[in-house]
Amino acid sequence: MKKLLVANRGEIALRIIRAARDYGILSVAVYSDADMGALPMRMADEAYGLGPGRPADTYLNIEKIIALALKSGADAVHPGYGFLSERAEFAKAVIDAGLIWVGPKPEVITTLGDKVKARALARKVGAPLVKGSAGPLASAAEAYSFAREVGLPIAIKAAHGGGGRGMKVVERLEDVEALFHSAVREAEEAFGRGECYGEQFLARPRHVEAQVLADQFGQVLVLGTRDCTLQRRNQKLVEEAPAPFLSEDQRDRMHTAAAAICREAGYTGAATVEFLLSEDGALSFLEVNTRLQVEHPVTEETTGVDIVLEQLRIADGQPLSLLETPAPRGHSIEFRINAEDPARGFLPTPGAISRFRPPSGPGIRLETGVEEGSLIPGIYDSLMAKLVVTGNSREQALARARRALQEFEIEGVASVLPFHRAVLEEEAFTGAKGLSVHTGWIESEFQLPQGHDQPHPRVEAVNPEMVHTLIEIDGKRHRIGLPSALFSGFAAPAQSRAEVEPSVDPDAVLSPIPGTLQTWLVADGAVVTAGEAIAVIEAMKMETRVTASRNGRIECAVAPGATVSTRTLLARIRS
Repeated sequence: MKKLLVANRGEIALRIIRAARDYGILSVAVYSDADMGALPMRMADEAYGLGPGRPADTYLNIEKIIALALKSGADAVHPGYGFLSERAEFAKAVIDAGLIWVGPKPEVITTLGDKVKARALARKVGAPLVKGSAGPLASAAEAYSFAREVGLPIAIKAAHGGGGRGMKVVERLEDVEALFHSAVREAEEAFGRGECYGEQFLARPRHVEAQVLADQFGQVLVLGTRDCTLQRRNQKLVEEAPAPFLSEDQRDRMHTAAAAICREAGYTGAATVEFLLSEDGALSFLEVNTRLQVEHPVTEETTGVDIVLEQLRIADGQPLSLLETPAPRGHSIEFRINAEDPARGFLPTPGAISRFRPPSGPGIRLETGVEEGSLIPGIYDSLMAKLVVTGNSREQALARARRALQEFEIEGVASVLPFHRAVLEEEAFTGAKGLSVHTGWIESEFQLPQGHDQPHPRVEAVNPEMVHTLIEIDGKRHRIGLPSALFSGFAAPAQSRAEVEPSVDPDAVLSPIPGTLQTWLVADGAVVTAGEAIAVIEAMKMETRVTASRNGRIECAVAPGATVSTRTLLARIRS
């Protein structure tokens, strides 16, 4: 391996680029037009454009990425996480092109990426399991029958995905149809495949997992455990290692099951085996993520193992650099810093960052792909950075985290910093006797206290004389400045007639966020009631439901698939 193409964006792309440099090889970044000028493309040895468009046209376009890998002279590809990282067809395309694939074999991705097959494999090796459907659910009616058979609540989950996308929890039979279709839509958008299966949903569980490394010589090593219980929309916000408040028996069962599953699958590379831990202490296998995890830094901090470097070594045909599970050294907590507003139900808030001042000091590590002036596009994940705080004990890590989160300043877009500051004051999370949080705790029990508001946006002055941009020449970036007078003849686009002020039209239903109108949940002309869900908007890989503000007859103004801004007129409700 001499030159590595990183088929990803944001903080994980930069993390892999740095690992490549540590490994002594060159790196190649790829970027969409929306990421022009981003940190990863500037830090890599070379960078090539994927062009404009949504993820399907850029970071999910296998042909484009393979072509750029060959054009750049790269001999290896690292997929990061998300996007194509768990797509067997991408792994096969990389291998068929004569390149080194940094990950497990395509057939292993296929087996473990199919959650139904993964459950069968886990059952074979004796891993603990809850009841699930025999295969993907063919229709909403089949999902309804499954719910009647096993009882509520159930989870409808993407069969070929992970990270909480394409997962819906059903607590009422009348919600099965809508949530089934919602899960299918999210799965298709995030993973390119919409098959979903059903599974019993454990009430108030913790989410715990084991980090695994396996080389090409049959050696399988469990590095340790993590807790990822604090989630919103089934996506993690806070992770820590080692998982606190586990008994030795629970820890041993996790280690044994994780190693057995990966060994049975013939795994190579880094994997995460996830479990749910019920209130009464019962473990249940959840899934295997056949890629690097967002939360891998907390395991690195508590074991001293560079997991990304190990991925490169394994792909390069080298054995694991250690053969025994290391004893944890201290405790580490990761806070995902997303562009979301916790005071508005964690609505995504794309936009430009006007101020970005991260903390530093003992025990502080920051993984980020943004800086002041960076633009957070609405078509990608909302993650801006990961703050990783490590101490000699959980108590010290929590104390350092309070200090670090107070130091962290982000302006221009809303962030989840107020949530993180507030959660460190919650006994349910910080309690010395154990965790009383669960995977649904944020939505069902947590309330953001007063005084944890977002700062006002900071307006930065710009130079009106010059317009700066970047151009790419043979994979190298060059910054150029052009007199702004050159652009004086271009008229600003007219304001869309769909943009209105709420005071102008009391009947207006306005988009709460920028994104794509995925679907209408009611027909044009239907009679709706206040609070009824009427539309779904997708932004930053999350679905947000729009509700009716009053009773009346709806007149839809925007077609499904349309791109909308905050406060775009979606419909009017006539009384």
